Amino acid sequence: MDSAGQDINLNSPNKGPLADAAPELPEEGAVNMSEGSLPPGLSEEEQEELKLELSKVEDEIQTLRQVLCAKERHSGELKRRLGLTPLEELRQNLNRGWQDMQTSTAYVRTTEKLGEWNEKMTTSDLYKKTQETLSQASQKTSAALSNMGTAISRKFGDMRNSPTFRSFEDRMETMKQKVVGGPMNGSGATSPAEKGDPQDSFP
Repeated sequence: MDSAGQDINLNSPNKGPLADAAPELPEEGAVNMSEGSLPPGLSEEEQEELKLELSKVEDEIQTLRQVLCAKERHSGELKRRLGLTPLEELRQNLNRGWQDMQTSTAYVRTTEKLGEWNEKMTTSDLYKKTQETLSQASQKTSAALSNMGTAISRKFGDMRNSPTFRSFEDRMETMKQKVVGGPMNGSGATSPAEKGDPQDSFP
């Protein structure tokens, strides 16, 4: 056949003379084994049996995938009708995981071991001595604070009874009367300035 007379149509499934000679690609999952190359130690009957079994397994996998997709769609519909949001579902999963962890053997053993360590530590001599030392230090600190409070109260009382403090109080009272005014309605105490010095009345 003349090459110039051939129909070269790029939209045609046959795109030239080499299209018939192009090898077909195997489908996904298909086994491409030539008849002449058998694995070592495998007969033709065994090879045919394995191919048949592989085909059945792949069909089962495909069926299970379809069933799983249908179950997931059904589960999503049920959750939507129950009003379960993704956040609520996450909370339930976390609670379930926490409960599973609390009932697990490793968690129970760890809790028991921590209890044993705590008991050994609290009954040890070092722990008891430390507790006694801390208790004594706390008692001494409380006594020191109490003594300091008593000393401050006593010092403040002594200061109020001192002549200097009394003189200061008298001066403050005098200033208050001068700012507010004299005694109202003739009642009330008079300031020391208003009383005058008793010695001034004698010649």
